[in-house]
Amino acid sequence: MDKLAKALGERIRAQRKVRRISQDALALACNIDRSYMGRIERGEVNITIEKLYRIASELACDPSRLLPQPSEL
Repeated sequence: MDKLAKALGERIRAQRKVRRISQDALALACNIDRSYMGRIERGEVNITIEKLYRIASELACDPSRLLPQPSEL
């Protein structure tokens, strides 16, 4: 799959685990289907900026913190 989507998903998962939030709880808070959240974290889909901001808000971080660095791609 796309390296950017995969790296973004890995960063979202890592931040979610740091915040000790389950994938189900994050999906519910973001109004995103649970299975779709799993696909996001696995890098199987490209998400919209709107979803990125929703996820970042629930993870209490700046959206830029979730974006992968060029060296990760």
